[in-house]
Amino acid sequence: MSKSWYSKWMYNWETRLTTRDENRIVRPVEWGFDWVEKSLKLAGVEADESMGKADALAAFEKLNQWIIADPHAFFDYERPTDFRLEHRFPQLFPTNVRPETLAQDAELRQKAERGEIDKAEFLRFTSPERTPYPENDLVNARWYPAAPHKDPKRPKQAIVILPQWNADAFSHNALAEIFNKFGISALRLSKPYHDIRRPSELERADYAVSSNLGRTLSACRQAVVDIRCCIDWLETQGYTHFGVLGTSLGSCYTYLASTMDPRIQVNAFNHASTAFGDVVWSGQSTRHVRQALEDAGFSQEDLRHAWAGISPVNYYQRFAECGMPERKKKVLLVYAQYDLTFPLKYSLEVKNAFAEHKFDFECRVLPCGHYTTGETPYKYIDGWYLGSFVYRAFKSLRTRPKP
Repeated sequence: MSKSWYSKWMYNWETRLTTRDENRIVRPVEWGFDWVEKSLKLAGVEADESMGKADALAAFEKLNQWIIADPHAFFDYERPTDFRLEHRFPQLFPTNVRPETLAQDAELRQKAERGEIDKAEFLRFTSPERTPYPENDLVNARWYPAAPHKDPKRPKQAIVILPQWNADAFSHNALAEIFNKFGISALRLSKPYHDIRRPSELERADYAVSSNLGRTLSACRQAVVDIRCCIDWLETQGYTHFGVLGTSLGSCYTYLASTMDPRIQVNAFNHASTAFGDVVWSGQSTRHVRQALEDAGFSQEDLRHAWAGISPVNYYQRFAECGMPERKKKVLLVYAQYDLTFPLKYSLEVKNAFAEHKFDFECRVLPCGHYTTGETPYKYIDGWYLGSFVYRAFKSLRTRPKP
């Protein structure tokens, strides 16, 4: 009886949190072939916006099968040449219009004007994936360098952190500060179309995941290459051990980056799922995207095929092979028992697949949902899982024999 009561209470709380923001927009469905024009040419797929639904979906399926067969052809990039550090006052960049959030944003701006807060340091560079939005293409990562260790021979270690979809610019910053105490530097990366990278026409980071199929593929590619570019910069600063931590959409991006990049050895996936399209179709937080697609006659299977190339489910073997046998990637999988955004059945499939492919992984289960992970007391439980894993995983890297 108590378990049934707790489940009902948690699902009701989760639903309230996923429905409190009233600025979600149902946008018209677009194929977005122009967003993946280069990839279409490389894949030998002809497509244009005038195609009928059946032909357009067939073109997307061919494109995604090409990505899955040779993901490096889609996700590889030319290394940026304009890395630089920028100092400015931190801003919130909220994605909701709730009064308390807007008041917090206003207060932060006023403190900056009065000089009551310190400027922060940000890594900036031009993303290799170009879009029509210059602000989005200027990558932004808040830099949290750890203090130099007293042992100059100790390897320099760093982690790239990606928060959830529609996170404001302060989300997950506390994790970076915790990792600094472990001697681990951190880059808290703003995902495409998020906070300072968000086009002025948007209130939310809608273009990262939307009913424009090609743009969603482009946003994922951009996030993956931006993560790897952050690793490039860290290498120039003398770092040799690298990790990633991603939450929700961020976990998808970090998983794909690690699949492509053997340098990434520590992986914390905070909420994870299988197919990109299944999550968008089934999750509460993307119900407005599903509505647009459903109104246009799409099915869940259509969406699964359209975004197969950015779905972790299709890269388990590649992920397993990206780490060398004597240096397997260390992985943490965190999922929530009452998740209505990343449905539990998909997270369990991830857990089983990790075991089947013999990942070096740990699994932790939160007694809450997706949004309630950010609420007390669950955020502290999650923080403990993430922090303790990152500490232990990086410590083990320092004791591994060199290959």
